[in-house]
Amino acid sequence: MKKVVLVQRNELESNEHHNSRKLKELEELAYSAGYSVIGKLTQTRNPNRNYNIGPGKVEELANLVSESNPDKIIFYNQLSVMQIYNISEKCKCETIDKFNLILEIFALKARTKRAQYQVELAKLQYELPKAKTIVSLLKKSEKPGFMGLGGYEDSYETDLKNRISRIKKELKQVQKDYENLRQHRHEKGFSLIALAGYTNAGKSTLFNNIVNEDVEAEHKLFTTLSPTTRSLDVNGRKVLVTDTVGFIENLPHWLVDSFKSTLDEIFLADMILLVVDISEDIEDVKSKLITCHNTLWEEIEAVPIITVINKIDKVSTNCLNHKISEISYLTPNPIMLSAKNPGSIKPLIEKISSLLP
Repeated sequence: MKKVVLVQRNELESNEHHNSRKLKELEELAYSAGYSVIGKLTQTRNPNRNYNIGPGKVEELANLVSESNPDKIIFYNQLSVMQIYNISEKCKCETIDKFNLILEIFALKARTKRAQYQVELAKLQYELPKAKTIVSLLKKSEKPGFMGLGGYEDSYETDLKNRISRIKKELKQVQKDYENLRQHRHEKGFSLIALAGYTNAGKSTLFNNIVNEDVEAEHKLFTTLSPTTRSLDVNGRKVLVTDTVGFIENLPHWLVDSFKSTLDEIFLADMILLVVDISEDIEDVKSKLITCHNTLWEEIEAVPIITVINKIDKVSTNCLNHKISEISYLTPNPIMLSAKNPGSIKPLIEKISSLLP
């Protein structure tokens, strides 16, 4: 297992709990990508133009890297090309940020043609605004391996644009095929239900118990990338349930846009089951629900949402009641259950039956 050091710059106005949650999420992302975390470094300050963290903290990071010899440095904060270059040079170690890490995970999980196209598109759209800087730095440093590039030339930006255009055409055709499939399913009398929620909320476990299947359900972020669809009988109605990719906080628009085809499985459903992990700290639950709603509300209209409040077996009754009251304004049509318990699925099926258009 490759070793990494995690770095996080905290904003001056941020609180300790929120900062700890972000660092924990970064550690879980690293684990999902197959890395072992051997060191962590944090600093609270305004961003430094050259390094994001301060010059003194970079020296500390360089010493840590020298002592522990990690394969990579991973920043929670989004880094510019110049910052990645400067830190990599100073520490003599490959440096990436959270969004590069997410792309690594997506690449590992991309098993269908659509997912593979989307991952490639996301990588190219990430690189495009930085193309001129990347080429300039490559020529300056004579390091063809910088940013994962095997070589460089003046036509790099044009090449990126051409590849983006080609992949978008391919995805457009794939999307058309999925739209035809969706229409065919409706014509055959199927209603479409999508499971949505923050990554690692328990969607895949719930999916397995609803449809009596056994899709991968690990304690890792982004276990599901390519949607999985299975049939279900809901009191005589034919339903297709789809397990979808999880949401995550502060995803940049280029990454969301790249995966629009997959997210359409949620946006174009007849009903959404929004899964929430209620066992987490209440502020984390609120924050993750807000992230989910921000992703959903711009795209859906008049689609019924059932909020599946999951993992109630990990919370005391008093604590559960308190949390439910705290998040009531974020939880339309709530139902409480433990996705691991098949016996708790029946009330959810009844709720689906009563609200399905």
